[in-house]
Amino acid sequence: MRANKRTTESLRIHTPAARCDIPCFNARLVARKRSETPGPERLRTVETLFAALADGVRLKIVHALADGGELCVCDVAHVTGNSISAASHHLRKLRDLGILKYRNDGKMAYYSLQDITARKLLAVALAGVPG
Repeated sequence: MRANKRTTESLRIHTPAARCDIPCFNARLVARKRSETPGPERLRTVETLFAALADGVRLKIVHALADGGELCVCDVAHVTGNSISAASHHLRKLRDLGILKYRNDGKMAYYSLQDITARKLLAVALAGVPG
């Protein structure tokens, strides 16, 4: 019994952040995977991008701008089937996150994609979904 307890103990990964008392059965693999995990700042950036795209209206906006063109707020409202106020809210959120850029032409504001990662993610996601 004592030998098993030592073996189990040697398989545990002891770190200050460890929250699991279950023995690790492949400590080398776990250590490698932990070292390969992106840092918190990088993960937060990706998390923010996924959160921004986790809304149907914002997905429609990114899709509408994926061809590299630009749309004004009222055009986006028509594409998404929302009010100008709602479209403006979503455009501002995407712009604040660095996914969209805009330019003013008099009183009109035109939006286009700034971050091609969002376009690529949407294209990959849509390619994997039937219909």
